[in-house]
Amino acid sequence: MVDGYVLVVFDLDGVIYLIDRPIPGAVEAVARLHDEGRAVAYATNNASRRSSEVADLLTGMGVPARPTEVLTSAAATAELLRDRLPPGAPVLVVGAEALRAELRAVGLRPVSTADEEPAAVAQGYGPQVGWSDLAEASLAVRAGAPWYATNTDRTLPSPRGPLPGNGSLVAVLRTALGRDPDVVVGKPEPALFTTAARRAGTGRTLVVGDRLDTDIEGARRAGLDSLLVLTGVSDAAELLAAPEARRPAYVSFDLAGLFDPEAVVAVPGRPDAGGWSVTVTGGELVLDGAGRPLDALAALCAVAWSTPTDPRVRAGSAQAAEALAAFGLDG
Repeated sequence: MVDGYVLVVFDLDGVIYLIDRPIPGAVEAVARLHDEGRAVAYATNNASRRSSEVADLLTGMGVPARPTEVLTSAAATAELLRDRLPPGAPVLVVGAEALRAELRAVGLRPVSTADEEPAAVAQGYGPQVGWSDLAEASLAVRAGAPWYATNTDRTLPSPRGPLPGNGSLVAVLRTALGRDPDVVVGKPEPALFTTAARRAGTGRTLVVGDRLDTDIEGARRAGLDSLLVLTGVSDAAELLAAPEARRPAYVSFDLAGLFDPEAVVAVPGRPDAGGWSVTVTGGELVLDGAGRPLDALAALCAVAWSTPTDPRVRAGSAQAAEALAAFGLDG
């Protein structure tokens, strides 16, 4: 499928790596894209690392990357604030040192307290963010400082399961302030993807992500095709329940789907294709027949996305039971 695209834009956490370990097959997939001369970029909502640090991390994992290929929500937030504030303006930072460094790089002055009269508040993910950081941000916003969030991902993936992300920290301030941030910069806003596509020039761009609510929705907002890989946060149950704005063009278990036609499927499929049939019986989706599990998922999407409710799924054959188990839909 990748032959139809000149640029592939990858999300990172849950697609290329989990925290600091590469996902099986990711290094080989990116190497093959490079060998074929295809442009590659990386777009991440994680604001805890600078573009250069992400490039170094990828290179250390065996994925050669240049800082110019990496687009982070921290850098995008800093560039946006640079365009809206006078040089040297103070910005109260809630987040990691990477966000402070990006602000310094564009000529702004990171500060830590509301008493320093910040011109804006920039909030990004940081594993050491605590109550005092959130309290200062709350005071600054109440005093009139505009509130910028690098992203609102509720969770971030880890080998132990989903962990609280920046969206969870934003929710603390949202509860305390009784309102939303003034600006959210990262995905699902389309800026990271449109910037990557613009840098690549002419030709089609494919976005590869593991989250329907950020990667896939952001790609759709940017008018780009997307591939959902099931190596991170979003699973098959979430896919079946996805609203139209969060539906990908393709699904695969992992990045092998970029190259192997047997490892990827276009969604939605037909409810009676690939050896499978899907019907609605008693408020449930019933999968019957036999074939590739991915074709079963495409058939289920076809019916689930045209059904007004979110029906349960059950198997009508032994092979269907195996296919549902492969996607964790047998519970």
